[in-house]
Amino acid sequence: MRWVLYILALALLSCTSTKESDNETLTPLYTPKYAKSFTISQDSLARKVLTITNPYQSDKPFEQRVYLLGEGQAAPKGAIALHTPATKLSVLSASHVAMVDAVGAADRIVGVSGVRFLTNKAVRERAIEIGYDSALNFEGIKAAGTEVMLLYGLYGDQSSMTTKLTELGIPYIYIGDYIESSPLGKAEWIVAIAAVCGVQERGEEYFAALEERYNTLKQSAAQYSAHPKVMLNTPYNDSWFMPSVRSYAVQLIADAGGEYIYPQNDSAESKPISLEQALLLASAADVWINVGQTATLDQLKAENPKFSTVPAVVNRRVYNNTKRTTESGGSDFWEGGAVNADILLADMIKLLHHDAPTDSLYYYKRLE
Repeated sequence: MRWVLYILALALLSCTSTKESDNETLTPLYTPKYAKSFTISQDSLARKVLTITNPYQSDKPFEQRVYLLGEGQAAPKGAIALHTPATKLSVLSASHVAMVDAVGAADRIVGVSGVRFLTNKAVRERAIEIGYDSALNFEGIKAAGTEVMLLYGLYGDQSSMTTKLTELGIPYIYIGDYIESSPLGKAEWIVAIAAVCGVQERGEEYFAALEERYNTLKQSAAQYSAHPKVMLNTPYNDSWFMPSVRSYAVQLIADAGGEYIYPQNDSAESKPISLEQALLLASAADVWINVGQTATLDQLKAENPKFSTVPAVVNRRVYNNTKRTTESGGSDFWEGGAVNADILLADMIKLLHHDAPTDSLYYYKRLE
């Protein structure tokens, strides 16, 4: 009996690994300029294909092909597919909400993970809560009429979740905006989401305008001869995590004409350093940003007394990305910031080069 099951398993693996969609030659329709984890193509039958590669941090390579079908088109056997335009979406990330909203399709969002934290009031009041991670409300997702689920693959391939979605007949797409190493790379995912919504041209137009505004600001920042040194973050469980030089935050600092204080981390992820090393770095920094939930300088000093005399604290050049938050604790920095990279950059330029007061900033505020 064991050998019978083994042979059946081999046969099943053979079938799934040689399905029609795996070996087809695709013609590119949209190749991102900044984003690294998606492409949009067309197959020989004029079916649009969204290809997602490595949308989460993992040592194992991953690729997902999703067929975005038009009227009268059918998917290859065994492929993930949905008919576009998708009119009912459930999403796992606030950034997905912002991207759908940016292309004028926010009214199509029927379910959100963490809906009460959204800064988008219209979606917050209309969409249902669908739960988190392994505790997703699959019955609610199905009852809401979800036509496609946008996944946030923070922990890798969520096989238990995707298996259940497949059982329910709900297509799913991994959206890897959070792993992009540049603000424009993150924002460019709006094109992929627009394609799902059947408005790809609108997504391309939005991104092209955003790219132009961002690069104009980046060029303006190049005029400054001074390059302020920037410290990031606060302790977590007695460790201080410093982002990689390839991270979104560090790229934003560089584009604004700043200098990241810890270029030694050239890995693919944040690395912990000791509090002693963090103190040395902070002592050499001009500006300190992204200080967690800290709201005032007095709170920062009380929580980190050894850092009370570092230059950024003494000179009141500590900024946090918490200006636009909701009463429930939601953050528009992580929501709307995904599609407003130019505004993020404008904030960074102001606080690095002009010692900006809070009322001149959009996402950031100065700790007082």
